[in-house]
Amino acid sequence: MSVRLDDMDRKILAELQEDASQSLDEIARKVGSSKTPVWNRIRKMKDAGVIGRQTAILDPEALGLEACFFVLIRTSEHEVEWQKKFLKTLRERPEVLEAHRLAGDIDYILKVRVKNARAYDTFYQALISEVKIHNVTALLSMEEIKSTTLLPL
Repeated sequence: MSVRLDDMDRKILAELQEDASQSLDEIARKVGSSKTPVWNRIRKMKDAGVIGRQTAILDPEALGLEACFFVLIRTSEHEVEWQKKFLKTLRERPEVLEAHRLAGDIDYILKVRVKNARAYDTFYQALISEVKIHNVTALLSMEEIKSTTLLPL
């Protein structure tokens, strides 16, 4: 379900996506409004679920997490209990930044951040010991060309 947003809402969202630590005064000045209407709009968009939690974006390489793997998973298991166990396992692994269920030949794709190949192997061994998986293919990202949290508005 989409929420109806006007141009002012979109300008506010663009500012928040760029830097959510900005003060209300800064945002209001940049979007051509005053503080109270901006605050009211932000509150309404939070209540409507347009704006979720606010976080800090960390540099993985600065934290020693230099290897990014995309993990393609095929499974022959499709029962509800297997899926619950698999999803629980993924949610408990901090290395898994993203997980998607796919249409097509691959059932799931994971984005995994780790220190190096050895750390990936440790993750992989833990994953296959917890959940039965038919086939796993790991692709090492050689270079991150684009990464953004900014949604097109």
